[in-house]
Amino acid sequence: MTRQDVIDIMAEKADLSKAQAGRALDAFWDAVEEGLCKKGEVTFVGKGKFAVKTRAAREGRNPATGATMKIPAKKSVAFKAGKKLKDSVQ
Repeated sequence: MTRQDVIDIMAEKADLSKAQAGRALDAFWDAVEEGLCKKGEVTFVGKGKFAVKTRAAREGRNPATGATMKIPAKKSVAFKAGKKLKDSVQ
């Protein structure tokens, strides 16, 4: 499913124009991003939770040369599906 497919479904279900649905989708992602930056997680009861996870620094190998290299610690975003969402896709 593409972004445009999601916009089409949102426009139909919420009785919005496609332009309004596109702006609503952009606003949703902006709100999720802001929540992750400020609080580190965004929860939708029953649907799931976005959370910032920290990956520890570690040693790895360059696959081309086999040389050992240090991989720095970094933050990433994870999504854990809630019960309602899990049950709806089964």
